[in-house]
This record gives sequence, structure tokens and C-alpha cells, in this order.
Amino acid sequence: MIPNAVRAWRGRTLSAIGLALGLFAAAAHADAPIKIGLSGPFSGGSAPMGNSMRLGIQMAVDEINTYVGGVLGRKIELVERDDAANPDTGQAIARELVETEKVVATVGIVNTGVALKSIDIYQDAKVPLVVAVSTGTEVSRRFAPPNAPHNFVFRMSPRTGVSNAFLARHLVEARGLRQIGILADDTGYGEAEMGDLVKALATHGVTPVRVERFGIGDRDMRAQLDAVRAAGAQALVMYGIGPELAAIAKTKAEMGWGAPTFASWTVSMRNFLDQAGPAGDGVMTVQSFIPGSENTRHRQFVSEFASRFGKDAMESAMSAAQGYDAMRVLFNAMSLAGTTDGDKIRLALEQLNRGVEGVVTTYIRPFTPEDHDAITENMLVLGVVRQGRIDYAFKEDAKRSIAVRRKAQ
Repeated sequence: MIPNAVRAWRGRTLSAIGLALGLFAAAAHADAPIKIGLSGPFSGGSAPMGNSMRLGIQMAVDEINTYVGGVLGRKIELVERDDAANPDTGQAIARELVETEKVVATVGIVNTGVALKSIDIYQDAKVPLVVAVSTGTEVSRRFAPPNAPHNFVFRMSPRTGVSNAFLARHLVEARGLRQIGILADDTGYGEAEMGDLVKALATHGVTPVRVERFGIGDRDMRAQLDAVRAAGAQALVMYGIGPELAAIAKTKAEMGWGAPTFASWTVSMRNFLDQAGPAGDGVMTVQSFIPGSENTRHRQFVSEFASRFGKDAMESAMSAAQGYDAMRVLFNAMSLAGTTDGDKIRLALEQLNRGVEGVVTTYIRPFTPEDHDAITENMLVLGVVRQGRIDYAFKEDAKRSIAVRRKAQ
């Protein structure tokens, strides 16, 4: 038996997609499918993000193909590639998707290092890239005017400049914490997060008391934590992916250091929650989507996702939701453009003023020629790890989750 929530989700999805498609809602004909690239880490430490994103994108494509026959009268075919969070592999994949597979657009990209090595290829080929998960500020800004006449890189995830402005305000203004220590991995992602937090803290007249780095695969974090504690840190902020962040949380607990811990959104990954265990409880994190929301649309998405892929498939909820939304926004832009021409799809993305119902929000003018980031600070909330899951840190935010948070214009 299909749950009522799932029936409602399917009905709302069919209605929304049908309205969005407009004149192009005819059944798919004999033309070849439209190829859309999908690049992400489907293996390795970043796989929980990559696979959750991939399933969210697949779910959106399946709905589009099933309910309205695809886009522009043709089915959508995803060309999926595993970049394994390796920047060089990601760059080679971008070249293959553009030059060999001839994709009309690409969705995905999880790791900032991969994104920064790949985006030039999409930009040069005028193939729109809709980034679903990567957060490094430069990803969407490298080709923003006046750096280039037109920017072909769009993003559905909160950039590090936005999330760290939110976090810095909480640390300094809400909590009164001014002695901040930072642990960040040595990837492009860690560099972006750390750099943007330092900038955000500076606007409050705060300089971190200590910044320490670590590598992917490191598990012994005692020296870094000792240095941060010795510097007098009142709070720890850590940036990385699940396994390394879990090692930090466990070592900190073993040390008996009770300073509050804040972290990148990646602590919502299943591999952090499982590996950190009780040591993860209390870690706070900035999120765009929390599965335990009171929002009906959120609940329907989680229910349908579990129905399609299994109850344990959503290993990174933000990645799943943002992947789903990225594909829906791209679909609507292609419908509006009425063509597979990359420049016209770019223009349609920048002019998309119809309401696109997603999971994170309903997107009304998510992009402009100058601004290719769909998420603004007012759309974020503070989450906390409780008993192996991400919950709202504050009851007021949980209550307010019933309302849709829209982009500040």
C-alpha cells in the first residue's frame, strides 16, 4: 500500500512538472534522448554525499521521464561518472562529458577541489553546470561578471561564504564566543571553509586563536586538538568529511575537552553519525535541509525517497535534497529555453521566475546574471547531532520549518 504522503507527493509532483513543461508536455517521440552529465564521488570517503545526490537526481529524472515523457519531447538520459573526489579524475570526466558524450548540461559535483578543476571546461564549452553539493565560494564566482561576459556555473548548495557568515554570527553574537579554534582538512574544500570563516569572524572583530590542518585519511588528531586547546579556544570549529570529523569528535571526547563543537554541514553524513557514535552528540552544524522537519514537502520527499531506494539509502540528506532540486530547476530552465542550446539554457536559468517546487524551497528567480547561488543566509538553520541523527538545534526553528524559506532578493 502506498502511504498517503507518497500519493500526495506524486500528485503534487505530476501537477508541478506538467505545469512547468507547458507546450513541451507531449509524450517523448523517437528522437534520441537528451544527455545530461552527472559527476560525483560514488566511491571513497565522500560517497555518502555522492550517492545520496545521485539518487536524488535519478528520482527527479524518473519523475520527469515517467510523468511527462522527458523534456522537449525527449527522454532524459543521465551519463553518470564516478570522480571518487579526485580533482584530476573530475577534470577528465568533465572533458569526456563535454567532448565525447556531448551532454547539454551537467548536474552534480560534490567536492570543491573537483569543482575548481572542472568548471573551466564547462565554461569554455558553454555547457551549463548546476552544482548540487560543492560549497566553495569560488566555484560560482570564478566566472561571475566582470570576470567573464557570461557565467555557465550555477549552484544549489549554500556557498561557504554564506554558511560561515551565518555561523560566525551565531558564535559571536548569540553565544558570546570570541576565542575560536579551527581544524580544517587540507583539501580545496577545507581551505574554502576555513578561509571564509576567518573572513566572517573578522567582521565581528574576532581572529581565531589557532588554525590546524589535517589530511584525508588522518585518524590521529590529538596533536591538533592539543594545540587548539592550549591556545585557549572556547569553541572548536571543524571542517572536513565524515570519517575525519568522526575521528576528531572521538579524540576530543577521549581528552575530556568539553568546549562546544561546531562543524561543516558534512557531519550530517551517515559515516560521521555512525563512526562518531556518542562522541558526535551535541556537535552543531549549519544546514539547508533537515529530514525531521515539520514541513509537509520535506516529509513527503523523505518518504518517497525511502520507498524508492530503501530506508537507509539517504546517507546525506542535504545532498539528496539539493540533487533533486538541481535537476528540477535544470528541467524547468530547459523547458523555458525550448532548446538544448547551452547559452539559451544559461539565459533561461538566469530568468527563471516561475515557481519551481523543490525540497529545500520553492525557487522563484533563484539566479540572476550576477548571482548564480540559489541559497541565501536566511534559508539556513542550525542543526545538532542527537543520538545518531541530525535534528533542529532550536525548537523555534523546528516550528518555523512548516513555512517555506525563500531566497532573499
